[in-house]
Amino acid sequence: MMPPGTAEIDGRIAAVRRFNRFYTRRIGVLTDRLLESRFSLAEARVLYDLAQRENPAAADLARDLGLDAGYLSRILRSFESRKLVKRMPSEADRRQSLLSLTPRGQQAFAGINARSHEEIRAMLAGISETDQQRTLEAMATIERVLGGEAPDRAAPYLLRQHQPGDMGWVVERHGALYAREYGWDEQFEALVAGIVARFLRRYDARRERCWIAERDGMRVGTVFLVKKSVRIAQLRLLLVEPGARGLGIGRRLVEECIRFARQAGYRKIVLWTNDVLVSARKIYQAAGFRLVVEEQHHSFGADLVGQTWEVEL
Repeated sequence: MMPPGTAEIDGRIAAVRRFNRFYTRRIGVLTDRLLESRFSLAEARVLYDLAQRENPAAADLARDLGLDAGYLSRILRSFESRKLVKRMPSEADRRQSLLSLTPRGQQAFAGINARSHEEIRAMLAGISETDQQRTLEAMATIERVLGGEAPDRAAPYLLRQHQPGDMGWVVERHGALYAREYGWDEQFEALVAGIVARFLRRYDARRERCWIAERDGMRVGTVFLVKKSVRIAQLRLLLVEPGARGLGIGRRLVEECIRFARQAGYRKIVLWTNDVLVSARKIYQAAGFRLVVEEQHHSFGADLVGQTWEVEL
């Protein structure tokens, strides 16, 4: 094949620039604030990476985002002054600080994430299913050809706090998955609905949390930490979708429960599960939980062995 001539190269450059102009206008990155929020595009991207990564160092964040270290430092100082980000010393290298979002930062990210989700949903709703697939395939091709991260190296998921619409998904997925995998009947779904309703009615943001795990914009996992007493928290409703298992999501959700429980002043976390949930039990054991009580029972249309686990904080 003959190499392209100057005129052909110039035409390709013009086509790329035309696409760049179109797409930046289409997704709204030319405005001062992204998605009508108080954040610039760069600030929103930093929030996004902090939400999906586990305590990164500032130097790693700057490298992976391709940001000037000084520019990132100014963004982080702004975030700290707004109480969106906190720093903690690295145990491996005391010269470094590790970053994480505060509850206020997580709430700010959840708002941007929800608006972005809805804008993209609306954009896709305006085109046919065939064109949606063609668009997604074209995007994947551009990312691959221009050196995007390989799937196994890309951040596999992010965690966020609950927002409107999540609780219906929690109930539906528990009912469907436990029926399919363990044969449990609709009484289990009713139990989950009751737990979710109680959480929403009595939610105390200072001492309770629901985390939702997302992957590629889809919900793939959840867990709740609720108040049982002044000193005891209860872990409930841990779930990871089958297609997202093996990525460490369940472990991370349990770790977030433990971290938050310590910050909230609890002295112990308890949970109730059943012995057939082998994978969940392994996660609890690895996190330091110990089995304290076992009892046989008949629930959800099945003969089961219930287990109470706890961990001292």
